[in-house]
Amino acid sequence: MTSQDPTPEGAPEQPTNGAVATLERPRPSDPPPAPPKRRLKRSTKIATAIITLITLLEAGAFAGTYFLHSSKYVSTDNAKVDGDKVDINAPSTGTLIDWKVTQGSSVQHNEVVGRIEEAGSGARVKRSIRSPGSGTVAVNNTVEGQYVTQGSKLATAYNPDSIYITARVEESEISEVRVGQQVDITVDAFPNTPILGLVTQIQGSTAGAFELFPSSDSDPRNPQKVDQYVPVRIAIINNNGVTVVPGMNVDASIHKDH
Repeated sequence: MTSQDPTPEGAPEQPTNGAVATLERPRPSDPPPAPPKRRLKRSTKIATAIITLITLLEAGAFAGTYFLHSSKYVSTDNAKVDGDKVDINAPSTGTLIDWKVTQGSSVQHNEVVGRIEEAGSGARVKRSIRSPGSGTVAVNNTVEGQYVTQGSKLATAYNPDSIYITARVEESEISEVRVGQQVDITVDAFPNTPILGLVTQIQGSTAGAFELFPSSDSDPRNPQKVDQYVPVRIAIINNNGVTVVPGMNVDASIHKDH
């Protein structure tokens, strides 16, 4: 009687024809299904719609305000407080002495504001420096004891009675500007204080010479025109109690004629 080894339970059966068994590799499992898309809650949809509507309304209001403003005004932020300058220059070359000028100080016409000690052999000549006009010093370019050359600018003063606004208006809009038009002025230093002005002069030429720049292919028949601005002088007729000085930046809105 021949005894046979029992096959362990769960073990693969051996081939009967003597062939070497090949274990079958497990097949990779299919990727899990994509999770279902989450639907937006009704409240989220409503909030999104409200935000979109508000954005559109704000954009429409801005466009409407801009159109209304541009139909009534010629506006520019390319404007500064200006004035008639009094330049104090060195009458000769030498060392500055007895210099009385400081920023904010007042000078009078023909007033001696300092002296130049000229360099040279023997007795040194001291030449007086006189102010060519009256005004308040806005720029002081030098200090006592400094060596200066003849003709160099030592200080600049402005006559407080001749302070005005120089506004540069785009060439395409200058036809809307007339002498005598009222101007609403906002000074950057005093944003909550409106100032009233009046157009007194329109310069006959633009602020810069007309220039032509060739295109990238250097074709002279295809020039590119540069924006040009025309200086407009505006008198301050009501400063609303604030003191403006040359160099301050302003916004100017010139009332159009209707």
